[in-house]
Amino acid sequence: MSSISPEQTRTMANAIRALSMDAVQKANSGHPGLPMGCADVATVLFTQFLKFDAADPKWPDRDRFILSAGHGSMLLYSLLYLLGYEDMTIDQIEHFRQWGSKTAGHPEYGHASGIETTTGPLGQGIANSVGFAIAERHLNAKFGDDLVNHKTYVLAGDGCLMEGISQEAITLAGHLKLKNLIVLWDDNNISIDGKLSMSDSTDQLARFASANWNTMMVDGLNAAEIAAALAKAQTSDKPTLIACKTIIGFGAINKQGTSAVHGSPLGPDEIAVARKALGWEYPPFVVPNSVMDPWRAAGSRGGADRAAWEKRLAASGHKDEFTRLYNDELPANFDQVIASYKQELAKNPPWIATRNSSQNALDVINPIVPETIGGSADLTGSNNTKSKDLKPLNAADYGGRYIYYGIREHGMAAAMNGMALHGGVIPYGGTFLCFTDYCRPSIRLSALMHQRVIYVMTHDSIGLGEDGPTHQPVEHLAALRVIPNLITYRPCDAVEAAECWQLALKDTTHPSILVLTRQKLKPARLIYIAENLCGLGAYDIAPSNKKSEVVIFATGSEVEIAIAAKEQLDAKGKPTRVVSVPSMERFHAQDNAYQAKILGTEKTRIAIEAGVRTGWDQFIGVDGTFIGMTGFGASAPAEILYKEFGITAQAAVAAALK
Repeated sequence: MSSISPEQTRTMANAIRALSMDAVQKANSGHPGLPMGCADVATVLFTQFLKFDAADPKWPDRDRFILSAGHGSMLLYSLLYLLGYEDMTIDQIEHFRQWGSKTAGHPEYGHASGIETTTGPLGQGIANSVGFAIAERHLNAKFGDDLVNHKTYVLAGDGCLMEGISQEAITLAGHLKLKNLIVLWDDNNISIDGKLSMSDSTDQLARFASANWNTMMVDGLNAAEIAAALAKAQTSDKPTLIACKTIIGFGAINKQGTSAVHGSPLGPDEIAVARKALGWEYPPFVVPNSVMDPWRAAGSRGGADRAAWEKRLAASGHKDEFTRLYNDELPANFDQVIASYKQELAKNPPWIATRNSSQNALDVINPIVPETIGGSADLTGSNNTKSKDLKPLNAADYGGRYIYYGIREHGMAAAMNGMALHGGVIPYGGTFLCFTDYCRPSIRLSALMHQRVIYVMTHDSIGLGEDGPTHQPVEHLAALRVIPNLITYRPCDAVEAAECWQLALKDTTHPSILVLTRQKLKPARLIYIAENLCGLGAYDIAPSNKKSEVVIFATGSEVEIAIAAKEQLDAKGKPTRVVSVPSMERFHAQDNAYQAKILGTEKTRIAIEAGVRTGWDQFIGVDGTFIGMTGFGASAPAEILYKEFGITAQAAVAAALK
């Protein structure tokens, strides 16, 4: 921790205010209020407490800073420029919110160094931070203080704390006693509609305290108070909330403290007033050396700590394993272990639900891939996400690898994003497929950020039976398949389940969803094939011995229905082939020649899936026959539901003969 006088802190903070109001004004778009209100908080944090080195933004043991209130992105961009991050130039600041710039409207992971996660959808950042903090504690338990001992800081606004996901996040963090998580709350009493009292009267300090957090309140415009609270938080034995009382748009005398400065440019006249009030006499986008030099010194002050850490890593017996994890490299024997497992399955094909197939695969995978951290939103026994070797990760043992998330689907998904972004671990977690509705904002961000997060979604259709339409997914597969960069997998048996896990774990740039059944399925892959056929997205699982006249496409539990229909059609003189389509996204990534081969030219084209038709016309055409759902399900045993809704081999045969 370094020491900077309150006067110098205010002058340095004013650089943030000036850059922010100038950039928003030039773009004629943006949110100047938060950066101007929180500039002192950010200046104290980055110059005195945050452990980082601007010259090495990916240093694994750096502290993480998450701007949960992502609309205040100019605060972060100004900091990155002032601190000397190489790719955040003044040109980027001047081109805020413009095509091709790194300074997007909201911080986007991967656009610029120093952006730890994509924020903007309120609540996501604070929920991500729980995952960052979990990963830090877990890796600390594995590698010790010498290699992993850092904090996660969050700047959150009133909107973040009002979003429901924040409750899931803070109660999980408090339960796990994540002492290295520190949230700075921009307590400015303003939302877009006006005074916060119009919509909320929550005592946030009491709320956080009830969730087992340490809480403090400071004047967010007083550097000494901010520094004292941050210093106290360093030794807390549980997560900390620091309520920073600020004035939104501080310095814009005629608009500060009102919603007028939240999401609109100040205008030339008010900017002139603010410059005078702040004593900032410099032209737009100009920061004098007298201010820039201490900022750049702050950006480099972590260099010695980083160099010392690198020496410790070089001398550590954990060096190779630590490096492997942070390079996203799976163990060298991973593919061979999967191959051996597939050979075993070919010898003894199991007749089980794919949720059980998934757990059996995890029983093979987790012992040799120690970086996986599993979990479930209170459905462990239903999702089958806990392999035999996993012990709980909890406040008493952060070295465990299984998290009991409780009924917190959304919080679980966001925390897994944070774990993946932190690095060194591969998170997966489960709930029912129907409840992807609760997870969807975080799933979308997994895809937007290209993160390896694996969602295990079971009870995937009317096949779950008696729980009825509230729990039976109908539209969910189609809804997930339209999210860009998300890979959905719906395996039909144990072999496909193993292959889908292999693909998901090896894919470092896409999140994956494994869609799994509750009901038992007849095995379809009976012969060992070394190639991962699911990697093709679609393939002939039951070819025709003759030139086929009928092609049936199917996924998951409906593959066995398609194969049964093929057997009947073959017997009736209608040669038929069946194509398993475990992943539409994988199939569309294949070259045109392969796609044409699998799609074929058969005039009789049928698709079977216990969901809606959306997405299947690209396989069967608008004139093809779809056998599936056109509305919600019902409460009854699975075999009755399939019959009543006409998802049967007999229906496929009748359609083909017609």
